[in-house]
Amino acid sequence: MSKEDISRRQFLNYTLTGVGGFMAAGMLMPMARFALDPVLKGSSDQKLVAVTTVDEITNEPKRFDFKVKQKDGWYESDVSLSAWVYKSKKGDIIALSPVCKHLGCVVDWNTDPSHPNQFFCPCHLGRYEKDGINVPGTPPLAPLDVYDQKVKDGKLYLGKAKPRKGA
Repeated sequence: MSKEDISRRQFLNYTLTGVGGFMAAGMLMPMARFALDPVLKGSSDQKLVAVTTVDEITNEPKRFDFKVKQKDGWYESDVSLSAWVYKSKKGDIIALSPVCKHLGCVVDWNTDPSHPNQFFCPCHLGRYEKDGINVPGTPPLAPLDVYDQKVKDGKLYLGKAKPRKGA
């Protein structure tokens, strides 16, 4: 026998190790895919949800609550959201997120007597103009987010809130 020959024992050891490895991989791969696939899967855009009829929207911001379906990995749930909706002077519908850009508190419309006709965050005295732009010198450093929207058949549909372009 030369040095390169393998013994019967080594051959069986290599063969059984290889076969065992393939069998283990065959059992573990489906489990790994099951565990990781929802996390690695690209998130689909949130669908638009009917929030209100266009007739209910006025020039004064009004809060509308609605629910969307959300999927986090394996868990699906209904999430409650809100939007401040009004018509601008031009007649365009504006839908703003009520989440303050300072620390995530909820803003209200026209609740600060010293600053009427503004969105006010009571947590840290943050203020926003009616169009959602933050008032300089107050804690928020960015404007309120704006919802994706569509009007169809007399109803307002809202999607995901996104930061303003150029903000």
